[in-house]
Amino acid sequence: MPALSSRPLSWLLAAVVAATSVGAACTPVGGKRYSRSLAQKSLSKLEAPGLIVGEFTLTKVVDGDTVRVDGLDASLRLLGMDTEETFKSESNRRAVETDWDAYLREKRGKFRPGRIETPTGEVAKAWAKKFFDGSVRVRVERDHPAEIRDRFNRYLAYVLVEKDGKWLNFNVESVRAGMSPYYTKYGHSRRYHEQFVAAQAEAQAAKRGIWASGIKNYPDYPERFAWWGPRADFIDAFRTASEGKDNFIDLTHWNAMKLLEEHVGSEVQMLGVISDVRYAERGPARVMLSYRQFRDFPLIFFDRDVLVSSGITDKWKQEFVWVTGVPTIYENKHTKKKQVQIKIDSASQIRLCPVPGLPPPPALPTAGVGP
Repeated sequence: MPALSSRPLSWLLAAVVAATSVGAACTPVGGKRYSRSLAQKSLSKLEAPGLIVGEFTLTKVVDGDTVRVDGLDASLRLLGMDTEETFKSESNRRAVETDWDAYLREKRGKFRPGRIETPTGEVAKAWAKKFFDGSVRVRVERDHPAEIRDRFNRYLAYVLVEKDGKWLNFNVESVRAGMSPYYTKYGHSRRYHEQFVAAQAEAQAAKRGIWASGIKNYPDYPERFAWWGPRADFIDAFRTASEGKDNFIDLTHWNAMKLLEEHVGSEVQMLGVISDVRYAERGPARVMLSYRQFRDFPLIFFDRDVLVSSGITDKWKQEFVWVTGVPTIYENKHTKKKQVQIKIDSASQIRLCPVPGLPPPPALPTAGVGP
């Protein structure tokens, strides 16, 4: 999209000022309300497995990497990109204006880089609004038929817009414009990897957006890449090993729980993200893997030494783990509720994704498979 990508950063900053000055006078993209029946029709399209979801009416640009369509209450979380955060509080905005370096030190993640509100996040939102201006109709696609929603219930998607008779991938064009890096924290794009790589190289060479000098943006992209890269490779290894095997289960997939229930009593290989590590004075320790809010999947450790030997600690929260085990059904004797779980009897059942700055995971066998 040369007309937008090649414009200087000063134009984008001016767009932010203009967007802020009109305030409530801005008309939401789409500009119309939707009936319950239309919303339900859109929902049915978004919930159905498949790569090409369909065409929708864009209703709102939430920020640089989140949009809404067709009156649905859940946003689209755009894949392969992650723009910097827009300002949610005036105190952060003032802190940036007062002392940028002090603001960065204060907001630095405890172990690894985190999400920070920056002026560049506002730039990305303004660029997204400009990109979609006049393009109410969009096409929504997925990276994998079973990857429908994230932990926070947002739909995972690529959004394409038709301009001058050609469908442009907003996700890729955002990277080309320097509004976002190619975001591989949750894996490489299966469908558009080469396009993302080329788009980022073009943006870096042209020093567009986040790659420009003298702007207030994340100063630690090299550190982020060093973190995201091993994660993406770890995920790729699982995907490669899973080809043609129905006992490999990715917890990001909409049907993961159904597949685990179908494999109760037989061994599975499972990929998940550690959401919490729960120690107990009585009873087993639990390592919870992200699935849905308030519905995570438990790994059960009756032997505390096994948990220690596995290498899992609080510092591994939000990192990937590859698990070998046999799903079983646990019934709470008080509530009578049933839950699928996997008991971990040996540290060899756990394979942790390597993370810069954390101790290397123990070199353990993984029942004949592994990254």
